[in-house]
Amino acid sequence: MTDITLGATRTASRGYWIGAVLSTLWMAIGCFMYLYEVTLDPATLEPDLRAMTEAIPDWMWAAFALSVWVGLAGTIMLLLRRRLAVPLIGFSILAELVQNSAYFIDPELKGATPAGSLWLPAIITAITFCVFLFALNASKRGILR
Repeated sequence: MTDITLGATRTASRGYWIGAVLSTLWMAIGCFMYLYEVTLDPATLEPDLRAMTEAIPDWMWAAFALSVWVGLAGTIMLLLRRRLAVPLIGFSILAELVQNSAYFIDPELKGATPAGSLWLPAIITAITFCVFLFALNASKRGILR
């Protein structure tokens, strides 16, 4: 390891690289899910899921896109060991929160969302928050430059 007091960065451990790769895979899955959902034909869904999908407002789709694509850029910055990862992943979480707020503030979506189906968005946001904490910790430890 190099001395971080002289402005040099520390070497990244095997654990860091595993975390960075897993974080990137997580965000890539999010991008895949976004592409899957925006190209999905609602007519192929069951009636209750179709109603919920058709009730999603455009701004929620925009927040979803920002969340996953900016998050992926952030995790790529982790792989490149760049400090830019922290604000990008932080922005991704904010976009997720905006996206998930639609379930509570959009009356049409709120009415079409089955009870008990909000656990998945909560878990996704929690995992993304862990990725953010991972990036923040790497930055504080001097692994990111």
